[in-house]
Amino acid sequence: MSAESTEKLALPSGEEIATLGQGTWHLGEEPARRQQEIAALRLGVDLGMTVVDTAEMYGDGAAEELVGEALRGSREEIFLVSKVLPGHADRLGTVAACENSLRRLRTEQLDLYLLHWRGQWPLEETLAGFTDLMDAGKIRYWGVSNLDVDDMVELTALPGGDAVAADQVLYNLSRRGVEWDLLPWCREAGAAVMAYSPIEQGRLLKAEGLAAVARSLGATLAQVALAWVLAQGAAAIPRSGSPDHIREIRGAVDLHLHREALDALDKAFPPPGGPTPLEML
Repeated sequence: MSAESTEKLALPSGEEIATLGQGTWHLGEEPARRQQEIAALRLGVDLGMTVVDTAEMYGDGAAEELVGEALRGSREEIFLVSKVLPGHADRLGTVAACENSLRRLRTEQLDLYLLHWRGQWPLEETLAGFTDLMDAGKIRYWGVSNLDVDDMVELTALPGGDAVAADQVLYNLSRRGVEWDLLPWCREAGAAVMAYSPIEQGRLLKAEGLAAVARSLGATLAQVALAWVLAQGAAAIPRSGSPDHIREIRGAVDLHLHREALDALDKAFPPPGGPTPLEML
């Protein structure tokens, strides 16, 4: 038995997106790295990592501006994701925030727009803003980030709430709590799960248990960590500002994790034994 990474993940609409995409947290903040980060994003798209995830929060819009510059001329190849901050997430604020993101991204439409995390505004307000944006053709799908099962149940009970396309959450080998209830719930509801910080912002690369499996497979630690996430049926959006790193992590899609490797990873990073509060970074 083995677990195989897949290249595509289905959304509730049936549309398929790349399982291995690109995150942009902390990109666009250092002028000296700008051209390298642009080159990395463009290479990732060329290699099939066509889901590009960003947010108005990242660098106060700097990451969106970087993405807009990097992806100029290749917009049709990209599944573009951004997020609204909770403080902006009333009905009118959601629309205004999206319009500002579209301007920075130099595009007329987002493929997926997420509530970054739950804040002061009722979910009904944010959902109304998403509906307005869809009606205006400014977003194709909407979803959420950092919402646990109780939040998702509340959301999908609202009129139109069952159209939620995705929940983006912290998920990696060292953060497996979502496997107890949130992942099964999302699978049953048809909502895609997107894993942010799938390598725990690099901290997993110091884990000996992961290193041992990587050695046995002739792969890098990052490739194994990402292949494991993809094998769980989630999409992963690792951040990289380096073309060399992009080339490395793209190999995760082709990596097969055999039963022995999966057992070793479970031993080094045990799955949850009960309900666990949703973790965030």
